[in-house]
Amino acid sequence: MTVPHAQLPSFLRPLFLVVDLGFIAYWAITLGGVIPDELLFKDYDNPILSAWNWSFLPLDLAISATGLTALRRAKRGLDWHNLALVSLVLTSCSGLMAVSFWTLRADFDPAWWLPNLFLLLYPMWFLPGLVRGPQS
Repeated sequence: MTVPHAQLPSFLRPLFLVVDLGFIAYWAITLGGVIPDELLFKDYDNPILSAWNWSFLPLDLAISATGLTALRRAKRGLDWHNLALVSLVLTSCSGLMAVSFWTLRADFDPAWWLPNLFLLLYPMWFLPGLVRGPQS
C-alpha cells in the first residue's frame, strides 16, 4: 500500500516552471551567444566576469533538474518534497550569490538585481512548509 503524498502547493508549480525553464532558456541563449548587447551585464566581455557567470551553469542546471523532477514526481503522486526543498534552497543560493556579487561591485542595474532578488526571496515563502515536511 502506498501512502498518499501531500499536494504540491498550487502556486509553486508555475513558479518552478518559470524559474526552471527560464534557467534552461537563459543558458541556451547564452551558449548561442544571442543575448542583445543592451541586455549584457557590465564588463560582460571581461574573461573573469565571463568565468563568474559560467560558474553558475552547474548550479542553475541542478536547480532546474531538481525542480522539474519534483514537478514530475508530484504529478505521478510520488514524494516530491525533498527535491522541491533542494531546488528552492539552491535557487535562493543562486540569487544570493548574484546579489552579493553585484553589491560588492556596487553595480545596481535593476535588470540584473530584480530577477536575482526574486530568486533569492521567492523560495522563502515555501521553505518553512517544506522543512516541516508533509502533513499527515
